Amino acid sequence: MNNIPSVNLADFLSDDPATKDKFVQEIGKAYEEIGFVSLKNHFLDDELVDDLYKNVKDFFALPEATKKKYEIEGGGGQRGYISFGKEHAKGKKEGDLKEFWHFGQEADEDANLIEEYPENVIVSEIPAFNEKGMEAYRMLEKTGIYVLRALALYIGLDEFYFDHWARNGNSILRPIHYPPITEEPKGAVRAGAHGDINLITLLMGASAGGLQVLRKDGEWIDAIPNEDELVINVGDMLERHTNNKLRSTIHRVVNPPKEQWGTARYSIPFFMHPRSDMKLNCLDECVDENHPKAFEDITAGEFLHQRLVEIGLIKE
Repeated sequence: MNNIPSVNLADFLSDDPATKDKFVQEIGKAYEEIGFVSLKNHFLDDELVDDLYKNVKDFFALPEATKKKYEIEGGGGQRGYISFGKEHAKGKKEGDLKEFWHFGQEADEDANLIEEYPENVIVSEIPAFNEKGMEAYRMLEKTGIYVLRALALYIGLDEFYFDHWARNGNSILRPIHYPPITEEPKGAVRAGAHGDINLITLLMGASAGGLQVLRKDGEWIDAIPNEDELVINVGDMLERHTNNKLRSTIHRVVNPPKEQWGTARYSIPFFMHPRSDMKLNCLDECVDENHPKAFEDITAGEFLHQRLVEIGLIKE
């Protein structure tokens, strides 16, 4: 396997049970084997993606002082701007070579959440920035819920098991800017090798290559989706909840060849988080004598807090 498997969401939405089940088996096996797929026929259209990238590039082109006014001190990086080098991979001290923005959930009035989400930060200089960001957020959330439905069936759960936890969940849309590299990085890469914290991550096509996935045999392979596909991977929460059945694969964004150092890279992942009170306890369906329970019981909120400390976004 030299690239990640490709699956078609239209199969899951089919009225034919066999076609729907084909998708369930394909995505389930891919997530057991490598933890990544590329997905065609999702709910994001090309025009929205183009509009969002234009607004994102306009934001990151603003003067440093303008961007800094949107950096929320003490907010753990949950909303607004996070400046260059602030975040690092778990276990690394060098900051990643990136700056980014966070859009967060705007919950339904009747969501009955046990926590209050921070408000999104409004960028006054770019009128469509927040509108396009939240439009993409909704389409990615919708796509993610269908993927989780397929995974619920694969595991042997009710198809809609994840719906309550994922709707109004603490999900994050993160536009990232990796600026041109101007001097030899001292041990730093655009994004160090890491696993994602959340249930699943949905990534719309980046403006340049660099994403690599660690195969089971220890080889790094390039993740190269087709232009109209999303890259979707399992995060640590889902790996934990499924007792290692579905794999949260280590991945990284490598620095480009030296002749391409002058090129910026933009990327927009959607980190799908559940409500903070979701129990991530190992599912009974994923525990047997060959696969004993591998993790202590924990909620999504507790797990998220632990990991934000580990990657440097919040202090203990």
